[in-house]
Amino acid sequence: MPPLSPHPLALHHRVYGDPGDAATPILLIHGLFGSAMNWHGIAGRLHRLLGPGQRLIVPDLRNHGQSPHDPVFSYEAMTTDLVGLLDHLKIDHASLVGHSLGGKVAMWLALEHSERIETLAVVDIAPVTYPYRFRRLFAALRGLNLKTLASRREADARLAADIPEPAMRGFLLQNLRQTEAGWAWRFNLHALAAAMEGLRAFPDPQGRRFHGRTAFIHGAESDYVRPDQMPAIQALFPRAQMIAIPGAGHWVHADQPEAFAEVIAPFLAAI
Repeated sequence: MPPLSPHPLALHHRVYGDPGDAATPILLIHGLFGSAMNWHGIAGRLHRLLGPGQRLIVPDLRNHGQSPHDPVFSYEAMTTDLVGLLDHLKIDHASLVGHSLGGKVAMWLALEHSERIETLAVVDIAPVTYPYRFRRLFAALRGLNLKTLASRREADARLAADIPEPAMRGFLLQNLRQTEAGWAWRFNLHALAAAMEGLRAFPDPQGRRFHGRTAFIHGAESDYVRPDQMPAIQALFPRAQMIAIPGAGHWVHADQPEAFAEVIAPFLAAI
């Protein structure tokens, strides 16, 4: 049984747009190792397409970015945090966009609090159990001796043998910061690694369904979302539609930001 959801943590977050705008606010949820700044470019594109007043709420999940660290890291806990954020901002209804891990968080939030969610966009993930894909990354990050590190460039060089993809190293190293005590990760490496086995799956919905408008937007070159997963998806989200973005892998909004924005903006606006 997963840990019980604690009281919500006060999440660091960015707010774009006009708090008085009449349109439903949109909550953008990043994925594993990410942060609110991963959505910055998309926020600008959404304002161009939906209007500069559109309210966008972009949090750092617990154990990520500038949000607090906590040993509990589960979908239930992250959902509790996000509901607390909506309450803090006095938002009764929101639309959700979540990528990867953040997509599973968004799905669980929509299932647990369907009365507060207008539309749901899940980016390159499904409510299924995945193989453990991050063992190599965690081993490399744990093996990096931060006490002897002189610079971010040196960290990049040390990680290159175990993480040969420059884009992945660049993404991870956005989280490396220099403090008075030396170099440190913004994310809670220990808590993330400890939780990964449980997070591969999806919580038991126990009969819950979300009947709102739902889109599963995935990279055409990614293997995270496949046609054979549709029965599992539609069992929980009966109005789900699948939308593939050509030329995109798992990081859909980074690989094809313009195409992603042009798909998701009309969906969120119900145009």
